Amino acid sequence: MASKQAPQDSMKSTWRTADKSTWGFHHRLIDTLNVYPTNLDEPTPVHQKTEKIPHLPQSSQIIWVMCYSFAPMVLHQLWLRATGYEYLGTFATFQLYFTAFNAIIIRQIHVLRRLGHTWGYLDGDQHERDGVPDVGVGKIAASLYKTTGSRMALAAFLSYNPLVSPADVISDWQWWARLSIQIGLYSILLDFWFYWYHRAMHDVSSLWKFHRKHHLTKHPNALLSAYADHEQEFFDMVGVPFATCMTMWAIGLRLGFYEWWVCHQFVAFTEVWGHSGLRVHLSPPSTMNWLLEMFDCEIVVEDHDLHHRKGWRKSHNYGKQTRLWDRIFGTCTERIESIQENIDYEHTAYMPL
Repeated sequence: MASKQAPQDSMKSTWRTADKSTWGFHHRLIDTLNVYPTNLDEPTPVHQKTEKIPHLPQSSQIIWVMCYSFAPMVLHQLWLRATGYEYLGTFATFQLYFTAFNAIIIRQIHVLRRLGHTWGYLDGDQHERDGVPDVGVGKIAASLYKTTGSRMALAAFLSYNPLVSPADVISDWQWWARLSIQIGLYSILLDFWFYWYHRAMHDVSSLWKFHRKHHLTKHPNALLSAYADHEQEFFDMVGVPFATCMTMWAIGLRLGFYEWWVCHQFVAFTEVWGHSGLRVHLSPPSTMNWLLEMFDCEIVVEDHDLHHRKGWRKSHNYGKQTRLWDRIFGTCTERIESIQENIDYEHTAYMPL
């Protein structure tokens, strides 16, 4: 006899169509920010798995991430110039970039929703995307600021030097040269630490209990990226970035605050895309994507989607930024819709600014 599902494990999502008088603070927060993964009154195209899948090039993604990454740096510098102050304090800097981080994530969710209604979703001929579960509205709303806040607190208090302004770094060509290396290497090294932490959460029985909530969704949406227990959230947002930063420092590529901020934006962009389930073929933006492609180690949206769809205690595709470590340690699985002969390079998608 099948075991009865615990109420807290339910992925039923009915609150959006319920009477708004039954909503709480977090329901209204999601509604006010308009971070719904789909529009209820707008159709979503459904495709057979053999239909062509559009390609989204690296250039469109890199331009998008860089433009939004530099927006708060410009505001930071304008404030210094307008006030005549020599520096912005650490706590104020945290507040500025924390706010910007959330605004960028919200903007990305808006864009992904538009793309979803344009291009549809993976496995759409079999199953709709999961919504925000009735029992998880509070957790998901809180994740919007917890995941960004913890990363920015780590960066601000470990690497921020008030005497170094945005203008100081962007006017130095050597800074740009280092940044181009750091962007690509950071995601690869971060994925090494994430791979082993993530795989341990599946393979070690005593750790699985902290990860199982995240796997209740078999067809995730972008908002479910951080749908997890507190222990997993801590390692995702603090433990893995800290280990990556220490690794970068150990190999002589010390991350200053602004470099770490930009690297965070590339990583977060990929994490949100990776849980979107959008039926679009892309490799996450990276200055080292060309190298990953040489060894067939670039990740695509379908890779992490299959990790959720087909994995539970034992799984595959543990990486979230690349497939490098899955390739090396033999945990890749075959793609279904994103196979090479199914990709349409003529009709491309793009990230609207």
